[in-house]
Amino acid sequence: MMVNNDNRIIAHLDLDTFFVSVERLGNSSLNGLPVIIGGLSDRGVVAGCSYEARTFGVHSAMPMRMARILCPDAVVIRGDMERYSHYSNMVTEIIEEAAPVYEKASIDEHYLDITGMDRFFGSSKWSHELRQRIIRETGLPISLGLSVNKTVSKIATGQAKPNGMLEITRDHVMPFLSPLSISKIPGIGDKTFRLLRSMGVSSIDTLSRMPVEMVERLLGKNGITIWKKANGIDPTPVEPYSERKSISSETTFEQDTIDIGMINDLLLRKVEKLAWELRQKQKLTSCVTVKIRYANFDTYTLQQRIPYTAFDHLLLPVTRSLFNRLYQRRMLIRLVGVKFSHLISGMQQISMFDDTPETISLYQAMDRIRNRFGRYAVTRAAAIGAATGKNDP
Repeated sequence: MMVNNDNRIIAHLDLDTFFVSVERLGNSSLNGLPVIIGGLSDRGVVAGCSYEARTFGVHSAMPMRMARILCPDAVVIRGDMERYSHYSNMVTEIIEEAAPVYEKASIDEHYLDITGMDRFFGSSKWSHELRQRIIRETGLPISLGLSVNKTVSKIATGQAKPNGMLEITRDHVMPFLSPLSISKIPGIGDKTFRLLRSMGVSSIDTLSRMPVEMVERLLGKNGITIWKKANGIDPTPVEPYSERKSISSETTFEQDTIDIGMINDLLLRKVEKLAWELRQKQKLTSCVTVKIRYANFDTYTLQQRIPYTAFDHLLLPVTRSLFNRLYQRRMLIRLVGVKFSHLISGMQQISMFDDTPETISLYQAMDRIRNRFGRYAVTRAAAIGAATGKNDP
């Protein structure tokens, strides 16, 4: 059996049925009822659902039409990403005040590296108090797992749900993991799950005892990672969440310009490029920053927080508004830049509240064309004539 030498203490926090919980804060009559969040049309998708709805077989990413058939009495609510972003940021701000290092992994989950804090506070007591503070200040239920690495902590959180806390000490990692289903391992999708089950591998214990070479032959290089996770090994660090977690694009013009029409077209092109990159990486942004540098090298930036998104048509108006607010001196411009920051994982959420499946289908079609023929294979007409310069995307 593999020996895990991980000496870290990692906490994983996950807001239980996050979207539903936010809706229940504003409408207590939803308590105890089967609730489904997502696009209201039959071609919409389930973004989240209550535990009561899950008992009928409803789950995230399921077509809304199927969910309505399985649970005809469910209360169906169109999602409000602005409200969810607000509460997600509330939780993040509380964590930021308390934790030495934290990573915002998605809109409703965080990882915290609290290694060494047990010498001063006791990691279990500290985590318990943080969880209680989040519940008290936001009104939202949240589950917490505490263990030696990201994988074990995340699995512990799942076992602690709903609204609970579970600590797995170093000596108890394998006794905890062994009897659980392989479906509990983060990163095992439906295809991998079915393949392993077809070979009679259903428990983490069985997977952990297989020769790693066999797992690699079966699942490729990712098989090594999955095998390590089955053995309680995950060296992945908690990535500090900061403003630096961003993507950006800047253009320095070969000749200083005051052609605002051209600059607006260039901003459109930048937004298209960066939003496409977000969708490729399955990321969402909640902060837009615009930068301009005048001919005399005076440089100014302005940013705005927004609901999490990766859609061009939502990011472009914000970008142009920021530029219009920045450009006040009517001087020649040397450089313009756009940055999307405060990135989190969560591509699914970008489409699940949209009542126009045509919009989603259009983005998917454009992205497929870009993936095959290059990112400039399809673009809005206004962007085609945008002037180029140094560092142009």
